[in-house]
Amino acid sequence: MSAVWLAARAAVRRRRLQTAVIGLVVFISAATMVIALSLLGASANPFGRAFAGQDGAHLAVTFDSARVSNARLEQTTRRPGVTAAAGPFAAAVVNATGVSGYHAKGLDTAPPNPVQPGPLTVVGRPGPGGSVDHLNLWLGHWATGPGQIVVDLPPNYPVSAQFLGSSVDLSGGQALTVVGVADSVTQSAGAWVTPAGIAALHPDATQMLYRFASAATAADLGSDLATVTSGLPHGALVSSQSYLTAEQGYTSGVGLYVPILLTFAILGLAVAVLIVANVISGAVVSGYRHIGILKATGYTPNQVTAVYLVMIGIPALIGCVLGVAVGTVLAIPFASIAEQGLGVRNSVISPSADVITLAGLLAVVAATALGAALRARRLPAARAISAGSAPAAGRGLRTQRLLAGTRLPRAVSLGLGLPFARPARTALTLAAVVLGVLTVTMCTGLTSTAISYGNLEEGHGAHQVTVTTSQNPQGPAAPAPSTAATQALLQSLPGAAHVNASRETSARLVGSTQSIFVNFVRGTTNLGGPIVRGHWIDGPDQAVAPPGFLHKQDVTLGSHLTLDMGGEPVTLTIVGETWAGSSTITADWPALTTLAPGQQANTYAVQLTSGASVSAYLAAVHQADPGLNPAPNNKINAGTALVATSATLFTVLLAVVAALGVFNTVVLSTRERRRDLGMLKSIGMTPREVTGMMVVSMAELGVLGTLIGLPLGIVAHRLVISAITHASYIIPPAYMINVWSAALVAALAFSGLVIAILGAFFPARSAARLTIATVLHNE
Repeated sequence: MSAVWLAARAAVRRRRLQTAVIGLVVFISAATMVIALSLLGASANPFGRAFAGQDGAHLAVTFDSARVSNARLEQTTRRPGVTAAAGPFAAAVVNATGVSGYHAKGLDTAPPNPVQPGPLTVVGRPGPGGSVDHLNLWLGHWATGPGQIVVDLPPNYPVSAQFLGSSVDLSGGQALTVVGVADSVTQSAGAWVTPAGIAALHPDATQMLYRFASAATAADLGSDLATVTSGLPHGALVSSQSYLTAEQGYTSGVGLYVPILLTFAILGLAVAVLIVANVISGAVVSGYRHIGILKATGYTPNQVTAVYLVMIGIPALIGCVLGVAVGTVLAIPFASIAEQGLGVRNSVISPSADVITLAGLLAVVAATALGAALRARRLPAARAISAGSAPAAGRGLRTQRLLAGTRLPRAVSLGLGLPFARPARTALTLAAVVLGVLTVTMCTGLTSTAISYGNLEEGHGAHQVTVTTSQNPQGPAAPAPSTAATQALLQSLPGAAHVNASRETSARLVGSTQSIFVNFVRGTTNLGGPIVRGHWIDGPDQAVAPPGFLHKQDVTLGSHLTLDMGGEPVTLTIVGETWAGSSTITADWPALTTLAPGQQANTYAVQLTSGASVSAYLAAVHQADPGLNPAPNNKINAGTALVATSATLFTVLLAVVAALGVFNTVVLSTRERRRDLGMLKSIGMTPREVTGMMVVSMAELGVLGTLIGLPLGIVAHRLVISAITHASYIIPPAYMINVWSAALVAALAFSGLVIAILGAFFPARSAARLTIATVLHNE
């Protein structure tokens, strides 16, 4: 064993450049793999993980407390198929008018309203735990006394600790103090109070939460609901909420981003493994001469194999350990970005990513090195020594002779023929370049699509300014200004082209057990997303709906929906389909006037004339009415930021790894052809020509890699986007998919060449500086 260690240690010291390349490639590959695996874990079914972690309810069922007793409801928990249940909990639907006493310090504008005016389902629960629907209490504490309330908000909602202590105002004059913010993965309620506190809200319903043995489909849940409600009095069932509805709403929100992130992660793993295999196998093949010398001096084949495993294992182990550590550090802020974009909270870097990377990458190194070393150990000493000095005589010779007969400069013709001398190594290097180009191309396209998606979702381009009404930081909410007067004021200011007033609230869908969200708009111009079918609202009692809503409610254009908010109901006709979304429909303003007289708009979208100054308009609004809060509509979509950051990180990492693969190939080619380079320099080839020859040999692969990788990247982009749009209820405009302008394709056409030249230039210059005496010394 001492002889093996001495030979391996001596080889590591002598081959410093090769050792450094192995360590660096494994280091970057390990860091890339840790980030990719962490991203893979964060983006792989985030709803499913949250649902399992919080023991989400398959069904949240509301019963009429006047028709069925709690004792009979408790008996339903023992029905066939029920695996767990929680309740009964008393429930009440109250009418929230807003939030008072909430003002975020340091903000120039009012914070987003955490509780939208309208119906609010409040449930009395003793605590956030339980066998079903374990709530994620992520801010404050649970309600402990009368007059306290815990509000349901997702973990990525922009609300701070300053929200605690504010009041949720109810239409009956009651005010409940906010003491906590929790998240129900199945959206079982809008808020919670203590069981004693719910009595002050006059509950008339009882909530039960169930989990079932079979609940994968809507049909399964329908059968489960029939099982638990069988035998109960007629009319006892008020409504039921399926976890599939919550999942659909979540998926439509992040449906574009999760598949993109998964694609980035898989590409990262593929390129990392490929480059490591390329570098390690090349390192062993380039050591054939050394293998022959070891055999000639008495080393057995097993000892020779052990020497090379140790020689390669030392830098690989160091690089892998350091790469895992650095990758873990980089993945922490990356996970926080994923947390914001995917709507999850307290993302923890799983130790399994580190363990899998460390074990998997070292296994790839060992398997690759062992395979190459086992092939070499069978060679006789004399053949190994001759094989290590240069490629076999006939390998690539015919190609080089054909190129020599052309009018190309000799350095160019020789460089073009070099890749044919080692076809296996060339194939691995070419594959690395192809994957690098594919990654750059696809990431560029996906980023462009995600940015277009985010801009369209945030309304960029449709309107430049968003104006909200003030919330009084002290005492009751300030009286809402007149919608017509405010809209006219904003329209009269210099630079305004169109102004839409809106208010989003919930309403009961007559004939259904569920409420829906409706955005009532006052204005004749569409300042939202495009209408893909039908037309925008142009008359009374009309609405436009997103594709997810149409699918979920099984309605089409021309269908009628009847809404009820406690007053006179209104029947709306669906006249248009928007490009994306799953839950919120948009209706005309007169419908809100009928449903809830006296309601005023709280948001105004302002489209400016061409060339108008956004800052000047903001100043004009402040001067005209200090009670209004204008803000430029330049919010960056959280999912878009996540995709852009992911694309940039993986593009840089994978391009560097691919360039290192090229670097390694040139280093090995230079080492094998030291005698040839000495001969060429001795007959007059200049250092510049030597550099050009080596760079041309890799530039050839760069061009070929671009020709293969560029169209593959474009096709991969189209396939990923096609899969996303079919699964996420999105009907994207053509420009969101057709992102490949002539200028962009022309720029990407140089990506493979840049990767190849960056990897080849420095080792080529190093080879060109070798003196003839140094090169021929060992001969």
